Amino acid sequence: MLGKIVNAIDTFNIKQGEISSLLAIPLLLVVVYEVVMRYAFNAPTTWGFEATTFLYGVHYMLGLAYCDVYGGHVRVDIFTSRMPMKPQGVIGILTNLVFFMPVMVLMTIATWKYALTSIAGRELNPTSWAPPIYPIKTLMAISFSFLLIQGFSNLIHNIRVLQGKAEGVR
Repeated sequence: MLGKIVNAIDTFNIKQGEISSLLAIPLLLVVVYEVVMRYAFNAPTTWGFEATTFLYGVHYMLGLAYCDVYGGHVRVDIFTSRMPMKPQGVIGILTNLVFFMPVMVLMTIATWKYALTSIAGRELNPTSWAPPIYPIKTLMAISFSFLLIQGFSNLIHNIRVLQGKAEGVR
């Protein structure tokens, strides 16, 4: 049962990461359009810089959980990598419970409050273009939620490592 939960969460975060990676395409299009308008026609847009910032930010945030599925975040495993699997699992569980989970729970709660306040006020970016910023803040909260859920998957995976039912500590 726990293995199915881990697989479901991992599969979800892999799929959402693959889909959100497609944000690189509109990002590229906006950058190329802005460069052509700026240097070929001497007519820069008022929205190009902000649009690239928003697209890159969403692309980056939605990639957090995807990166965590594959263990791509920075870790200092200089000592633990030489240990047997079970002590690695214990350390993985402890670091997850002591460091990762408390921080991610607080970050997820904070970003949802931040997003809901922005939605309630229908917040606009204070620039000349003034696009709505609440969708970006909402996607940021969703991204932290995905990373928190992936943290639960990693915790369950490490518990399964201790039980001898899984390989490789996360």
